[in-house]
Order: sequence, then structure tokens, then C-alpha cells
Amino acid sequence: MIEYVRGELAELTPAYATVEAAGVGYGLNISLNTYSALQGKREVKLYVYEAIREDAYVLYGFYNKKEREMFQLLITVSGVGTNTARMMLSGMTVAELCNVISTGNAKLMQSIKGIGKMTAQRIIVDLRDKIVALGITDEIPAGGSVQSPVDTAVRDEAVAALTMLGFAPAPTQKVVIQILQEQPTLPVEQVVKQALKQIK
Repeated sequence: MIEYVRGELAELTPAYATVEAAGVGYGLNISLNTYSALQGKREVKLYVYEAIREDAYVLYGFYNKKEREMFQLLITVSGVGTNTARMMLSGMTVAELCNVISTGNAKLMQSIKGIGKMTAQRIIVDLRDKIVALGITDEIPAGGSVQSPVDTAVRDEAVAALTMLGFAPAPTQKVVIQILQEQPTLPVEQVVKQALKQIK
């Protein structure tokens, strides 16, 4: 079993990283959160999850153990595969996911591509107690609030516009929320313009 890979970051895209260690290039599927954490780094250490199937041997890389733990929890839920779990960790940070699960916010979870109503409810029911037991909720800041409230109407309209332009909803929403947290009074068109510059 591979616990982690430490080496030189040879290649990096929003969904994939190649780390060269001892002359071997390890290709790892990553989330947008890990991608952001790796920006500008040359020497990296990624914690690994190995998905071994009959037709494939796939490595997933995580910037820290908390993200890997959350990933492993998510894939224990019926209907959540490795790609869906990675999508969820691209759409929200570990802290945000913990907050959504612990507060039972199925509606917010459904904003992530591939998560329907039944799956969202199943994740909440299955994982609410487990995230506490594993201590993943330590990621949540005191007070339980992870993000400042944003104008939901502007957020939804901006995300809808960007989705129609062909961008994936989960990472799009993350960028839009970040923009609105920094500039809460921005109109929709300005949010969309700024998001277009930031979405990779």
C-alpha cells in the first residue's frame, strides 16, 4: 500500500498531478482543493488512495490526511464513487463538507454535479456521526460557520450563467461564492466576468 508520494511536481492540471519520486513518475487524480494547495510548489507530498479494480489501477492524491479521510468516507456511501467523491471535494473544502453534513444541508450538497436528492440525504445520514468520530470536524472553525453569507439570488444566477457557458457547476459555485464574499454588492454580470478570469 502506498501511504504517500513525496517528490518533484513534474506536471499539474486542475484534475491531475504527476509527482516524480526516485525516478518514477506517479500520476495522481486530485481535487481542485489540492490543486490550489499545490500552486507554486516544486517539492510536494501527496497522501495516496489506491483504487484497484479489474480494469484499472488508479491513484488519488490529497494535500492532507483530512481530505483523504473525507474521500474515503464519501466512497463508503452507496451511490458515491471515486469520481463523485473527488467532484465533491472540488466543489467544497473538507470544512465546508463537514458543515453541510453536520447541519443536514442536503440542498447545498445537491448543488454539486452528480449529487441528487437521495444521494445527498444518504451521505448526511451515513456520515453525520462518522465525521465526528474521526475528528474531521476539527476542520470547522469555532462557531460552526465556514463561510460568510452571500446573496443567494446573485450566486445562483451567476452559477447558472457560467454553467450554460459550459463550466462545471461545483467549481464554478466555489469561485462565485469566493467573489461574493470579497465583494458582496457586485451585480451578476460583474461576478460572471470575474469568475471567467478565475475558472481554469
